[in-house]
Amino acid sequence: MAKAGADLRGEVLLTLAQLRLATPRQLKALLLPHQQDTDHVRRALRNLLDESPALVGRTHRAQQSYWYCTPAGLAEAAASGELAPTTGRTTGKRIAASKTGLREHGLALVDTVVAFHQAEMADHADWRVEVAHPTPAGNLVPDAVALLANGSSAFVEIDRTMSYARLLAKLERYDAYRNAPPSGRGNAARAPRSHWQETYAGPSLERPFPPLLFVFAPAPRRAAPDTRETAFHDRARPNWRITVATTTLHQLTRDGADRSVWRVVGHGEDRRALTALPKPR
Repeated sequence: MAKAGADLRGEVLLTLAQLRLATPRQLKALLLPHQQDTDHVRRALRNLLDESPALVGRTHRAQQSYWYCTPAGLAEAAASGELAPTTGRTTGKRIAASKTGLREHGLALVDTVVAFHQAEMADHADWRVEVAHPTPAGNLVPDAVALLANGSSAFVEIDRTMSYARLLAKLERYDAYRNAPPSGRGNAARAPRSHWQETYAGPSLERPFPPLLFVFAPAPRRAAPDTRETAFHDRARPNWRITVATTTLHQLTRDGADRSVWRVVGHGEDRRALTALPKPR
C-alpha cells in the first residue's frame, strides 16, 4: 500500500529539511522503496510546490530535478516538532543551484544515507548534517553524523575534491575534538565531561568515540575514488585515538553499508563490516 498523500507530503518535507536537497529517485528510495516509479513522490513534491507560499523549490540541470525546502518549508518542518534542532539550517537552494561540486557533494551524501537506510544500519531520519562541534582550535563541522541502529553514532565525511592535506587536516580536527578537555564543573556524583562524552558516550560513558567514516565519491578531473582511497591510506598515519575507516561510494551502494566495505586506516587492506571496526585506542 502506498502511503497516504498527507503522510507522504509530511515525510518528503521533513526529509528535504533534514538532508537539504534530494532527487525524486533518492526520495523514493528512502520513503517508498517498494514502489516501481517516482510518481507518488513527484505528486507530493508538486503539491508542496503549489502551496502558497511554496514549501519546496527545485532546480533543473542535465534533465534532472533537484528539490529543497524553502524558508516557509523549513518553518513548517520545524513546527512539526519532528525535526532535530540545529543552528544555521539552510534551505539547500544554493546547493541545488550550484555550478560547482557543491550539489554533487550533497547528492553523494544522500546516496550514502540511502545505502545505510536500505541496509537498516541507520534510519534516514537519524542523520544530522553539518552540525558544529567545539574544539580548542575552532569548530569541527562533520558532513554528517549518523545515529546507528545499535544506538552508537558515526561521523561521516564525503570526499570528492578535497586535497589530501585538507583531508588529513580535518582528521586532525577530529582528534582535537576527541582530546578536548572536559568543560563544565561536574558535580559530586559525576566528573566533568568533554563535549563528545556528553553527546555520544552515553550516561555511563559506555560508548567509545564514534568512528570516522570517509566515503570517496567520483568527481570530474579527479583520480578515481578507489585510487584516492588508496593514496589516503598511504598518507595517513594512525597516531590518533580515533577509528578511521574508508570506502568508495560505488562499493557502498553496490554491496551495502552492512557488508565488509570498510577499510580501517592502519589495519591493512582487508575490509570489515561496520559492526566489526576496531575500538579506538
